[in-house]
Amino acid sequence: MLDKLIIQRTLRVPASPGAAGGGTPAGDGTPVARQLDAALLDVGFSASRALLEHIGALAPEPAMDLAATVVAAVRELVGDHVQHNAYFIGFPDDVPDTVEFWMDRLRAAVRTGGGTTTDAQLRDAITSGGVNLLDLPGYGTYQHTYAELLAAHDDLIAAAGDRVTLLHLGDPPEVEATRLYLALAGSSTPLGEADLAILSELAVACLDDVQPAEIPVRENRAVLNGIRLVLGRPLVGVDTTTDVLRLACQVSGGDVSLVAPTRFRAFRRAERRMLLAALDTVVGASPPKLGDVAGYAQRWKRLGERLHPHEYAQWPHAQQVFAVARGEQRVPSIAGRAEAAIRAGAIAPAASTLSAAPGLLLRSADRLLRLAPAAERDTVVGAVTGALGSASGRVLLSLREHVDNRLTPASARMYASRSRTAWVGPDDRPPLPADLVAELSSLLDAEIGARLPELDRPLLVDPAVLDVALPLSGKATEGGFAVLPRGSRASVTGELLRFFVYWRQTSRRTDYDLSVLLLDDEFRTAGQVSWTNNHHDGAVYSGDITAAPDGATEFIDVPRTIGGRYVVPQVNIYAGESFDEVAESMFGYQTRARRQRGAPFDARTVRARSQLRGRGRVALPMVFARSEHGWQAVWLHLYLPGTPSFNRVEGNAFTTADRVRALIERRYLTLSYLVERWRTRAEVRMWNGRLPDGPVTFVGIEAPEGLPTGSDVYTLDRFSELIPQ
Repeated sequence: MLDKLIIQRTLRVPASPGAAGGGTPAGDGTPVARQLDAALLDVGFSASRALLEHIGALAPEPAMDLAATVVAAVRELVGDHVQHNAYFIGFPDDVPDTVEFWMDRLRAAVRTGGGTTTDAQLRDAITSGGVNLLDLPGYGTYQHTYAELLAAHDDLIAAAGDRVTLLHLGDPPEVEATRLYLALAGSSTPLGEADLAILSELAVACLDDVQPAEIPVRENRAVLNGIRLVLGRPLVGVDTTTDVLRLACQVSGGDVSLVAPTRFRAFRRAERRMLLAALDTVVGASPPKLGDVAGYAQRWKRLGERLHPHEYAQWPHAQQVFAVARGEQRVPSIAGRAEAAIRAGAIAPAASTLSAAPGLLLRSADRLLRLAPAAERDTVVGAVTGALGSASGRVLLSLREHVDNRLTPASARMYASRSRTAWVGPDDRPPLPADLVAELSSLLDAEIGARLPELDRPLLVDPAVLDVALPLSGKATEGGFAVLPRGSRASVTGELLRFFVYWRQTSRRTDYDLSVLLLDDEFRTAGQVSWTNNHHDGAVYSGDITAAPDGATEFIDVPRTIGGRYVVPQVNIYAGESFDEVAESMFGYQTRARRQRGAPFDARTVRARSQLRGRGRVALPMVFARSEHGWQAVWLHLYLPGTPSFNRVEGNAFTTADRVRALIERRYLTLSYLVERWRTRAEVRMWNGRLPDGPVTFVGIEAPEGLPTGSDVYTLDRFSELIPQ
């Protein structure tokens, strides 16, 4: 299982030790290697020469086991592990007009009852809204098997632009597992849900191995300490009361980010003692840290019911935590004291108070600078400047991106939460003065540049990564294949875009609807394609599936010649289980040439596939934007609250357009920013397809084959490691 996770996360195949004289027997696995190479090409992958030679040196049986693991891992990675059937067997051909199709279904219903009716009567029945589509014969359910669909389509016509992703040979499994564990545990940015799950699994396997020197992200500490608590090992890195609360949520199966409330489980006596002892140590060393308790008072009270702190008189400081939660003791937090000063008009004292929490001060810098009178502005700027050296690199980069967007008011202000929902409203903030923005930008550039690691070899950069947004938080993305952080842009090739959504319900009927909203240059609605409109300007919908006990897929084809400036695919929950309740759900897109035929889904044409696991009833994975240089895919990773049921593209067009506009117009800090900072400290080259003569530090979406020995490679799975501490 770990081998599969490593392959999917890193595109590196852990080496079997037998080929190097270890426990796996050597032999002649050459036929298996050839079979693997062919099987991988069928799903858009290729094995490096080193990987094929490694498998070829194994005995046939272990070679076959390793090959099976590799194929299963990559098929799941691109969504090829399930059957993607389409409602209309001939899709994208032979898809009827929407009203024509509904009339055909109505005729079938009438014929079932033995009656007759005219076309006018059928049309009136549809337009009056008195027809329940789910009651129509054959509506919303597959009328053919997956095998019949494949038989109705020719094999895929290969094209030069089809995707081929290279798999590399890795180190032995235990080495690869430790490397991935250290990278995730020591990440300087918060991890997404998928990576947190991987970290939890790796933590069990790597508990007695080398541990990271530092665990900067507190959610990661909670995951690791959850394992240690259950196994009775000493806790690590607990230095705030909130660390203990996160830990209790983690081991209770709740939300370690503290966004959603947790139902705490019963704790064993040994676990209660560890948690209370940790609280006592934190508060005893720094009583002001009790100020963090009030913000989560209700959760602390519920946790107290499980920990019984009154039974442990030896830890009086821990008992204070619950006294504060109950309101029996008042300890204002740093944020609370600063807010009181701001309300009193004392901006400089507020900045001085926040200096004790550099990260919080920098996150509040815009507000403080806007509110500060001229006489106090220098004091506030001084406080902000003094905090730069103590804040994390992630906070510095976030502030640098923020000030870059503050010279003029935005057309719309958007705030995206950790759960990937977004608030949008008017931007009524006055812009920051240009000289102040320039001063802050210069200071931030200098501090960030100084924190970048020294490179003892040239930096070789694939130009394709320059528009990838810096991964400042894994919460702003989804797990999957070739998934980029929110705000990232990637060029789109091919003549045809094909979107797909797959879902499989857990226990109740669930109807997801794939739709496309078209927007013009001013972000006004220019058309749509969905179950209510099968065709629009060359775009085609594959048909509506209304339940997915065994899984269901919907497709939409969009030619790149379609009118409109922005193409916004979305997934609406019409009925049933939410994205985080279904057994499985995914969104992805393929690109094809016009002449390419084949089944609706073919892994070789999949460019990206992301999970759909966010909160909300409408998913907005990406937007495709037309520019003077062609089409670009821009990652959104957003969810709209929607309504409990009956969500349709027509009903959320306005809110979708607002969020798309806010994100498209925002200037994101990308990897090109870090590359520019490195230019003053290292030799920087752009990758042109030719292999370098000596070792390099390579940064690209994927690693090319044949880089010189000793090269350090940063690909999509390691971009977060480029964020300075």
